[in-house]
Amino acid sequence: MRVAVIGAGIVGVTTAYELLCDGHEVTLFEQRSSVAVESSFANAGVLAPGYVTPWAAPGMLRKVLGQWGRSDAAVRLAGLPNSALAAWLWRWWRACDPAHHAPNRAAMLALATRSLAHTRALSEALGIEYERARGLLVLLRSERELAASRAGLRLLAELEVGFHVVDAAVCRRIEPALDASTELRAGIHLPSAEVGNCRQFALALKAELQRRGATLKFSQTVERLTPATEGSLQKGLARGVELTSWALAPDAESTFAGAVGASAPGERKHERFDAVVVCAALQSQALLRPLGLRLPLQPVFGYSITLPVRHFEAHPDVGPFAALMDERYKVAITRLGDRVRVAGGAELGGVLTRHSPAPIATLHRVLQDWFPSATHPARAQTWKGARPMLPDGPPAIGTSGVPGVWLNTGHGSSGWALACGSAQLVAEALAGRPPSMDMARFSPLRWRS
Repeated sequence: MRVAVIGAGIVGVTTAYELLCDGHEVTLFEQRSSVAVESSFANAGVLAPGYVTPWAAPGMLRKVLGQWGRSDAAVRLAGLPNSALAAWLWRWWRACDPAHHAPNRAAMLALATRSLAHTRALSEALGIEYERARGLLVLLRSERELAASRAGLRLLAELEVGFHVVDAAVCRRIEPALDASTELRAGIHLPSAEVGNCRQFALALKAELQRRGATLKFSQTVERLTPATEGSLQKGLARGVELTSWALAPDAESTFAGAVGASAPGERKHERFDAVVVCAALQSQALLRPLGLRLPLQPVFGYSITLPVRHFEAHPDVGPFAALMDERYKVAITRLGDRVRVAGGAELGGVLTRHSPAPIATLHRVLQDWFPSATHPARAQTWKGARPMLPDGPPAIGTSGVPGVWLNTGHGSSGWALACGSAQLVAEALAGRPPSMDMARFSPLRWRS
């Protein structure tokens, strides 16, 4: 089949690759000038199935309200919610019920476990280097945090996620550069988790797509999808989906100006495909709404800072070895080659282009607490990403209910952790193969109006 994939974040790139491997003729559309330029650009990079969980969880509302007004709050509301966000928050609150949360979490864990295995398999098969390192250490600063973690640990054990609760001394053996003066009661070590550079992985798959003959259309935005109607089929017209797109001027910051498939700015094209897979994050809504599917996506903004390691050539062991999570502030610290990335924050409302100083200050503070002399703070690169999240947590994967239109979107903050597994599920569905796991919790039809 001729298949179009819309969106070249990590989810879109992995989807295009799996479809190409299945023998389809694949065209990848992306409005920016390269892959992984938006939400996939500077995320934490953590691949830890045990910590892939719905944001809609029992007690979450109480936790959010308990942090209300604090400058270091893990979850923030930027101004008063508009009607769309208010409706999303209502649906999110209802999904916090244990009867919804438990099966959603189990489904996301199963997909994350599968995805991590496939990510590793692809990296070995294709020789992809993406600054990977093994292990996640969750840092618990106080006895209270250790006590509060018990319920979550019981759930990890029930879900058969491998972990060890370790004392402060063992934490510092796992990560020797942790500052000795910062209070540390215990840690949770997940040795099978890992960290890796999401954008490097996406760029490697982009090169593989080009090598295998996929068509990559950068600087091109998809304006409309027009599926074949019953009337058009009766008139003998071809079955499929017509895709209307505009070519854009290349992004100013991109080094991929003049990318494959880019047309003259402003040129409109109409192309017909047998199937279209929408992986366009928040832009998915505008494409799907005219088709009768109102996907309740909201951006949950996250922040990161990336800093070079001091004297890396002489002292490569300075800073973290792999991935850490500060449980109090919900901030991840990860090692990516000669850089350290610190990521966290969940901001609802606001706009992508406005950086709030409070969450950025929290990232610097947490880094200073644990690795005060490992990096060059003045050389930090700051990033804010819009993570497309559905109220109940699981992404929308599979048929949209509209003939020829498929979805793989709404992964929230877990796009990197779920990407390779999600792509496999879409490839199975398009090929008509029986699903290799229960898809009920991922069905886009749960949001069909």
